Amino acid sequence: MTIQQLEYVLAVDKFRHFGQAAESCFVTQPTLSAQIQKLENELGVILFDRSKMPVIPTEIGIQIIGQAKKVVSESKGIFELVAQLKGDISGLIKIGIIPTLAPYLLHRFIRSFLEKYPHVKVQVEEIVTEEIVRKLKNDELDLGIVVTPLEENGIVEKPMFYEKFYAYLSEGHPLLHKPKLVVGDLETDDMWVLQQGHCFRDQVFRLCDQTKFQRMNFHYESGSLEGLKNMVNEYEGMTLLPELATFDLSAEEKQRLRPFEGEEPMREVSIVLNRSYLKKKLVELLFNEITENIPQSMTSKAHGKIVKFK
Repeated sequence: MTIQQLEYVLAVDKFRHFGQAAESCFVTQPTLSAQIQKLENELGVILFDRSKMPVIPTEIGIQIIGQAKKVVSESKGIFELVAQLKGDISGLIKIGIIPTLAPYLLHRFIRSFLEKYPHVKVQVEEIVTEEIVRKLKNDELDLGIVVTPLEENGIVEKPMFYEKFYAYLSEGHPLLHKPKLVVGDLETDDMWVLQQGHCFRDQVFRLCDQTKFQRMNFHYESGSLEGLKNMVNEYEGMTLLPELATFDLSAEEKQRLRPFEGEEPMREVSIVLNRSYLKKKLVELLFNEITENIPQSMTSKAHGKIVKFK
């Protein structure tokens, strides 16, 4: 049994196709198939049901694949440990980040991070929280940048900063006369919200009664905060924006922002990782770079109330 054979097994489990698995491992399909067959012969078991398309793991194969993930991860940890002991800051770090953070956070730290550590390659994927968690558990990502708490088994959360929520109102909106809003002001039929799958949508619904979000003539759920902001600007109504999304608004647009009275609602933004995560030094450096490039007032949660979601 070799680490390489286990990596081939994991590739087939991921793609459920021998050809695609071989391509991802940069070997020919006959080479990959032969090595998996050799491992099966050594173990005396069948790992994949090849009669199905896509191929699926057998019952015993599922258990062996789970163990193989641990072995491969631990083997990679040896190289990470050696690099860390040598003080070598290099390698690839794969990041997943949610769409309501990516446009407002990435540009604040990526350039400075790469300038400090030119031998590090950063690969970023903008996807929703559920997909980030799935990819972390399958070792397809090194870390995620999401809103927490997730309370997900096997996932470690490292809080970085806290964003307040602001109401963003259209020109002439009746709530503009109020310097601060209360949560009850959100229970209206002119609230624009994100489409399903976005955790920010869930947070909005936890603040107010979602049954109020019913339009008589037109219903629109955007996939981005920019889409919601544009609808408020061009038509009428209101939406919620997290703090980072308000920094680049024009002076006129900022006049239509309203904070909340009392303990202001906010969200916690964290780096999340598989419990057995590698690349500890790179994660630590990235954490420091992010927290150094946002307003320090946002690193404390003392000024608001976290809106939890599942």
